Amino acid sequence: MKTLRKIGFFTAFILPGLVMIGFYAGGGWNFLALAFVFGFITVIDHFTGIDKENIEETEAKVVGDEFYYRFVTYIWTFVQVAFVVWGAFAVTTGRLTTTLEWVGFVIGFSLVTGGIGITVAHELGHKKSKLEQFYSKLILMTVCYMHFFIEHNRGHHVQVATPDDPATSRHNESFYVFWFRSVFHGYAHAWQLEKESLHRKGFSTWSVKNEMIWFALLPILFCIALTIIGTILTGRIVWEIPVFFFTQSFFAFTLLELVNYIEHYGIVRNQSVEGKYERVNPLHSWNASHLVSNFFLFQLQRHSDHHANAIKRYQVLNHYDDSPQLPFGYPTMILIALLPPLWFAKMNPRLQEWKEKVYLPQSAA
Repeated sequence: MKTLRKIGFFTAFILPGLVMIGFYAGGGWNFLALAFVFGFITVIDHFTGIDKENIEETEAKVVGDEFYYRFVTYIWTFVQVAFVVWGAFAVTTGRLTTTLEWVGFVIGFSLVTGGIGITVAHELGHKKSKLEQFYSKLILMTVCYMHFFIEHNRGHHVQVATPDDPATSRHNESFYVFWFRSVFHGYAHAWQLEKESLHRKGFSTWSVKNEMIWFALLPILFCIALTIIGTILTGRIVWEIPVFFFTQSFFAFTLLELVNYIEHYGIVRNQSVEGKYERVNPLHSWNASHLVSNFFLFQLQRHSDHHANAIKRYQVLNHYDDSPQLPFGYPTMILIALLPPLWFAKMNPRLQEWKEKVYLPQSAA
């Protein structure tokens, strides 16, 4: 099983290959990656079921320190950058001749850059290593969401499961309402956090040390560079590159926000009479220990343990039976989240069960 787990995390690299195969095959094949994620993985998840196996505590430190698992995420960083460069030049070849082909290609592409890429950036961004933090920012640059590095680590993880957190979805809130708050309030909060940090260190908001300024500029400069190179190589203004780059970025970070919506829907931490929130524990995030989709997502779906122990590496995240459990893996839950009436019908009863489990015992006491 240990060897299977090691190999399993390389399954993520299947997805960019499917996007490329679909592109060169043409036509409806551009939807190949979409069919794989929302069809094949969903079905396989159903048959393979839940993986409740945890690494023994005596082995956790050894497995957590194994370079192999870091190596997988390091390799992904270079694959993502190369993949985006390939995509930028692929759209200039004229192979995408219909709107439908463009839609299939760009959304399928975003499943790679957003679904897997941002997941890897999230994993790397939590680590103390400057190299891993750099890789995290590099990946986020390719999807125009670099502020996530600040907002997620210094904002979301502090305020999760409270009304102050833009990335915690509310009870009876649709994904579409949540998207606007999480995207725009999250961005504004990242600015506020960076501004406060700079002022504590004695720097101006408009200092070159302000990462938010760089985070705004770098994706634009990256896209301009790709466009200039493409224009020189083709001998024409390649409008397709900026359209492709910013569109795939939009779908990529929208996919991230769908995951945020799913992970924290309706969950609120207990608050004392003094107004202080309880410490985050494995009860404060939705969990999904589905075997196959967790391989593709580097065990992101074991989100309960991640929020309780943010610095833990993905390979040693634990499953907790007491955590609130999603009925399906993320691919299926994403589709359900896009249909608010279905989402509420499926999740509100589970949310009520969680509230009774967390609140009523304390009330009775």
